[in-house]
Amino acid sequence: MTFQWTAVAGFLYGEIAVVLVLCLPFISPLRWQKIFMIPLWSKMAVFWNKMFLTIIVLLIVLFLDAVREVRKYSSVHVNEKAANINSSAFDHIQMKLFRSQRNLYLSGFSLFLWLVLRRTVTLLTQLAKEMASHAALETQVNDATEAAKKYMAENERLQEALSGQGSDKKKESKEATQEKLKEEVEYLKAELQKTSTAFQKAKNEVAAVKKQSDGVRREYDHLMKEYERLQQSLNKAEDKKDL
Repeated sequence: MTFQWTAVAGFLYGEIAVVLVLCLPFISPLRWQKIFMIPLWSKMAVFWNKMFLTIIVLLIVLFLDAVREVRKYSSVHVNEKAANINSSAFDHIQMKLFRSQRNLYLSGFSLFLWLVLRRTVTLLTQLAKEMASHAALETQVNDATEAAKKYMAENERLQEALSGQGSDKKKESKEATQEKLKEEVEYLKAELQKTSTAFQKAKNEVAAVKKQSDGVRREYDHLMKEYERLQQSLNKAEDKKDL
């Protein structure tokens, strides 16, 4: 085997080993992304596209050369067999044909696995980014839900405090405030339900979940302002009652 075909065979064995390692189930895409972020790989990434195209061109050239050799020795093999030449010459032609076929398989599989390897690395990188984005959205939705529950509890305490006011005018104001608070609570519950539903679809609709999470956060800010306003109203009412 000449030097070039020895190099192609070694390259093929290396590709098989790398593909098998990338397919190991206990190494997550996030771990592979961390590995790809090592400074050495970052420096190599600058030349990755050029190296990829260069190797593709070399493998295509070797593959076409192997195809040419196979066609050449196949036709000679048929002609010599029909001519009934001596066995040593016939065996020599068979050996040449076998080598050309071997070179064809080596270059063909090397070319195929090189494309598979690039595609596998690309998909692993994309999957790692999606997993990281999903984890961040999950954390954001959980935080927004916890904050909304906290301020719902605060609103309930404010309702109980407002229900203890004395006069009819204050009672009417209290009832109107309670109705408004109930509407706010129902609205917030509906928003929380929408957020929970959107979270279940986060894997396929990441953008929709993010938009819903932003909506919950706006409702949280709105509820916080309502809470501050009600707190000020309660303080004024208590001050009047003391007077």
